Amino acid sequence: MKKKRRILLGAMAVFLSVLVIWTVWGNTALELNRYTVASDRLPEGFDGYRIAHVSDLHNTEMGKENEKLLTVLREAEPDIIAITGDLIDCRRTDIEVALQFTAAAMEIAPCYFVAGNHEARISGYDELKERLTEQGVIILEDARVNLEQSGETIVLLGVNDPGFPTDSLGDDSGTVMTRKLQALSQDKDGFTILLSHRPELFESYVDGNIDLVLSGHAHGGQFRIPFVGGVLVPNQGWFPEYDAGLFEEKATTMIVSRGIGNSVFPFRFNNRPEVILIELESEESK
Repeated sequence: MKKKRRILLGAMAVFLSVLVIWTVWGNTALELNRYTVASDRLPEGFDGYRIAHVSDLHNTEMGKENEKLLTVLREAEPDIIAITGDLIDCRRTDIEVALQFTAAAMEIAPCYFVAGNHEARISGYDELKERLTEQGVIILEDARVNLEQSGETIVLLGVNDPGFPTDSLGDDSGTVMTRKLQALSQDKDGFTILLSHRPELFESYVDGNIDLVLSGHAHGGQFRIPFVGGVLVPNQGWFPEYDAGLFEEKATTMIVSRGIGNSVFPFRFNNRPEVILIELESEESK
């Protein structure tokens, strides 16, 4: 009996050790995941255009001064870098860590940023905006810009998180988002990309006829179960529909990043932090 007990305790110790090693590795082993998005609405000049998508950094440093993250971005060779919110964490805000990352990222490619719910919660957001702008980061606060390549143009939209006080006027988040997209989409023609922190508003993006949406917020469901997906996501609850990866409905494609950092939960499980690289493909050029 004592021998069996020792064997059982030994097996449990090995299992727990493996579990701890797997969890620690899974929270630091940053990976690059690639997607190709093809559309007959994309101009030929944008065939092969590359977008690096970074989300939910939450003041995390991947390597000293985020060198691990920056190395992944350099090797991806993006045309632009899209940052979809929560650069900082409202519970342990460190603007300097965020700014150190964006300053280095701007040396790799032009950066476009939309705020997340954590930016909406901090009193120092105006300072963060001002200093990001000084670095040359383009902040899209319910705004649109044109991206130009080979003499052709596509539209990039960016919306503020619904958590900002200016959006808290009694309407639900879906109604607020629909209203924003209607305003931004006036005179819109051609292929359109939207940066928005919240994946749960996918139906509003579909109704807005957006071609490609880049989003975050879900942290991949924090804990992922094989063949099931994420366990728990803010604003979606248990076993959410939009936890990570690619979703399609009608003419709209949404790619949800699992993000890089953590917030309420200090660790993630079976859910490596990621950078996403999207390559656009023009079906007109085929």
